Amino acid sequence: MGKIKIATSWLDGCSGCHMSLLDMDERILSFLEYADIVYGPLVDFKNFPDNVDVAIVEGAVSSDEDEEKIILIRNRTKTLVSLGDCAITANISGMRNYYPTKELFERAYFENADLNQKTPNIRIPHLLSNARPIHEVVTVDVFLPGCPPPTDVIYYTISELLQGRRPDLTGKTRFGQ
Repeated sequence: MGKIKIATSWLDGCSGCHMSLLDMDERILSFLEYADIVYGPLVDFKNFPDNVDVAIVEGAVSSDEDEEKIILIRNRTKTLVSLGDCAITANISGMRNYYPTKELFERAYFENADLNQKTPNIRIPHLLSNARPIHEVVTVDVFLPGCPPPTDVIYYTISELLQGRRPDLTGKTRFGQ
């Protein structure tokens, strides 16, 4: 049997969960005996590959691009992990759900801008009416809460998945931890 293919990605979020993942430091190297990292910010591959064994995704689904990306990831992945509170609840990204998109753009690009008050004319993703957790768009296999999840829990989760086991996260993490 070949190595397990692991991918990481983020949608609408702060990338703090990836920073927590990177805090594993040299422990990440221990995964390379069993796995290849085939997509993510640590590698230079531009397109999400086929036949990924484990995809670890942080962030909420807030734009048309996020939605397309998570559907593609789900379709090409055996086990999908929602990493962090934004992926599981929409968290900070979901705070915008209380305001119409037009009001958000007005506030961001006009009210709070001292210079160049205009909506960007370069391609920006179309915002959906609401930021949504990943599981409202696709099926999720493992939920790993935290803001961000503790590094040791991320390490444990990946280690269990690499051994073909579903991680038991009972008592190991919580929202906002």
